Amino acid sequence: MKRILYFIFFIVITIQCVFAQPDRWQQRVKYAMDIDMNVQTNRFTGKQKLEYTNNSPDTLKKVFYHLYWNAFQPGSMMDTRSRRQGTMVVRTDKNGNDIVDWDQRVKDRIYNLKPDEIGYQKIISLKMNGRPQQYKVEETIMEVMLDKPILPKSKVVFEINFEAQVPLQIRRSGRDNPSTKIRYSMSQWYPKICEYDYEGWHPTPYVAREFYGVWGDFSVNISIDKTYMIGGTGYLQNANQIGFGYETPGAKVVQPAGEKLTWKFVAPNVHDFVWAADPEFKHVSRKLKDSLTINVLYKSSATNAKEWEGLLDMAQKALPFIEKTFGPYPYKQYSFIHGGDGGMEYPMATLIVGPGAAIHEWMHSWYQGMLGTNESLYPWMDEGFTQYSEARIEAFLNNSQGFAQANNYGGYFALVKSGKEEPLTTHADHYDYNFAYSEAAYAKGSVFMEQLGYITGAQVRDKILLEYYRSWRFKHPNAADFFRVAEKVSGLQLDWYKEYWVNTTKTIDYGIDSLWEDNGKTKIRLKAIGKIPMPIDVQIQYKDSSKEMAYIPQYFMFGEKPVEDKSIPRTSFEPWKWTNSTYTFEINHRLTDVKIIEIDPSQRMADIDRKNNKLELHW
Repeated sequence: MKRILYFIFFIVITIQCVFAQPDRWQQRVKYAMDIDMNVQTNRFTGKQKLEYTNNSPDTLKKVFYHLYWNAFQPGSMMDTRSRRQGTMVVRTDKNGNDIVDWDQRVKDRIYNLKPDEIGYQKIISLKMNGRPQQYKVEETIMEVMLDKPILPKSKVVFEINFEAQVPLQIRRSGRDNPSTKIRYSMSQWYPKICEYDYEGWHPTPYVAREFYGVWGDFSVNISIDKTYMIGGTGYLQNANQIGFGYETPGAKVVQPAGEKLTWKFVAPNVHDFVWAADPEFKHVSRKLKDSLTINVLYKSSATNAKEWEGLLDMAQKALPFIEKTFGPYPYKQYSFIHGGDGGMEYPMATLIVGPGAAIHEWMHSWYQGMLGTNESLYPWMDEGFTQYSEARIEAFLNNSQGFAQANNYGGYFALVKSGKEEPLTTHADHYDYNFAYSEAAYAKGSVFMEQLGYITGAQVRDKILLEYYRSWRFKHPNAADFFRVAEKVSGLQLDWYKEYWVNTTKTIDYGIDSLWEDNGKTKIRLKAIGKIPMPIDVQIQYKDSSKEMAYIPQYFMFGEKPVEDKSIPRTSFEPWKWTNSTYTFEINHRLTDVKIIEIDPSQRMADIDRKNNKLELHW
């Protein structure tokens, strides 16, 4: 009886443990902010109330905040790193001139800022639950030493009074961009609590790039000169008092007296809040469906007004394809805003200097806005997946039948050729070269997704994308989370792909070694020259123009992808074991029947030397 009772007890506990495994916990924030902007001094004061919920199992004895604008001061980490990059040669051009690793937008501009041009965020007071707290500011990070710890599953309220000066536009944020003349691009503008997740705190200093934030709800009131129009994150709550094209159709706008207007925004379930303001903005909008309005705000003096307003047509045509391929857009608005220094994504909005970056930044709403991967640790999962989706959408819009990812593959091949490649596991700020970061995060990250379609089959890859979105949105997935989804959907083992493609800089290179006839059949021997093992598609075309596909799975996969093109007969062969440098298979045709043999005619496998992938026989 004791044994039976013990067995039952063990089973019950086991079941409870299995079903008690929660989804990955998320911290939660609720910001309420009041901002008063002085457009003469380019400074503002702010009051912030932050309701912070500790959903973790841990007791928090300190918290960290980002103070991003402190980076825009001479001698800052961002300034020091940027000037260092100006001494590092990326390559030499055809005229013998050294090309250095400057970010052209930054260079040494921070070092030369004057006192009224720098950026800063100064904390005037900080309280938790009404009690003053001790804190220490180290450039762009503020460490708060709590007088009482925040217990698991508990909630506290922080209150901060702060003041800030808007820096000259240098990187993402700032005022008076020299090219666009936009007055204010207000990103990273408020004290923002750092993310605490299953790996601990992430007090990442603002040195170069990428962000990570806590999901929550924002209520933001911005008082500014009433000649200024604002666009940004969130839903405007007092549109009929504001006007500027936000008002209810047919409503009479009645602005309150005074020199300033207070714009009142709310934004649910986002991890950041951006806004931009200019007295010469023009605002056009369109409802794409009952639940989604697209806004476009651009400088009225812009010479490409038709391109800006054409974003409404682009969005209307692209949205059904986007939602079918990558998942539904969950918010009620999205705004394309003239501002920033290139293109930069934020929840419900982007700052772009021109319409050309619109699709890329919009797609960040999926891979940065909703999935929210830690961009510092996994930039390729954000920029790469976004770059991949951008290319697919542009191909759809242009009805292009060519290889949509060709430019991304070209960028990756250039990176390999440069000899400056670093593993995708490198922290975004710690790449030696800006060039290497860009090609790795954007190009190699995009190749990762297209090449995954080569491994699993394109239709399966598309199912993976949708399941990834469904399973992990609003949960900060990491690389292992993505691969588990991919394995479950495809039924294949894919850990090897992560180990080689993400964790190393090894490359793919296969070639046709030799072929010969034996007893009326043709034998084809392939060779593995590169160090990354892959499944292999070999297409054989015969003199009568018929085709056949030979498919060789990689041993690691423990399975094979479905037939992708049913118009071409496919024969599957035994898996290729990565320890073997060559592989021989046989086809039921005489050698003289063969016209062309080609490894991976789709060119989705990122083979760094395709010269030995194709053999044409002239009989």
